[in-house]
Amino acid sequence: MIKTVSFGLLFAVVVGCSSESQVNESQGSVPNPLLYVNRFIEEAPEIFQVQFITTKGDFVLEVYSVWAPIGSARFYNLVKQGWYDGVRFHRVLEDFTAGWGIHDDPYVNFVWQKELLPDDPSFESNTKGRISFARSGPHSRTTQVFVNYKDNSSLDNQFVPFGEVSTGMGVLENLYADYGDGPPRGDGVYQAMAIARGHEYFEEEFPKLDRILKATILGGTVLP
Repeated sequence: MIKTVSFGLLFAVVVGCSSESQVNESQGSVPNPLLYVNRFIEEAPEIFQVQFITTKGDFVLEVYSVWAPIGSARFYNLVKQGWYDGVRFHRVLEDFTAGWGIHDDPYVNFVWQKELLPDDPSFESNTKGRISFARSGPHSRTTQVFVNYKDNSSLDNQFVPFGEVSTGMGVLENLYADYGDGPPRGDGVYQAMAIARGHEYFEEEFPKLDRILKATILGGTVLP
């Protein structure tokens, strides 16, 4: 799992080695709206659908806020503000899970790594097609999520589902998976490095990863 200390050190090194022009380019004359975490506070509908247009095709998630109110609200706001647009499927493990939620902009990652969510109670199971937030310990959810490729009910004590794939599961199952898991289990994406270096790291080391082109809220329902 990612440790905060490791990320902090990596981020400091990367920023320290960046040129002033690179920093200015990332920050831009108009600040990236994804850096303003206080804008991500809108209440989520009880039920809502999200369409993901990806490099492999489209899939739709249906989210049920009652399953995990805190996580569902975070996910709703991340999607609505465009946080996941351009994000890569960085951890795709055959017959297990497909994960995403590391931004190409290291400054965005740096800000959001501190926005930890308290845990939701667990009522549902991590069966095939269901989506949960990733976490490294209690009260550590931020932006990374994963969809289960199979019945992973053994994960229920740690990860709380908040929705499920309604259409397009085959798209998720066809995501590029040859890089495998990251260190120490494999030679895939080293998440702390991806968080600290973003786009540059992905393009240099893992150019074949599939990514999200656009994520859109399709509609929501307020129950009586």
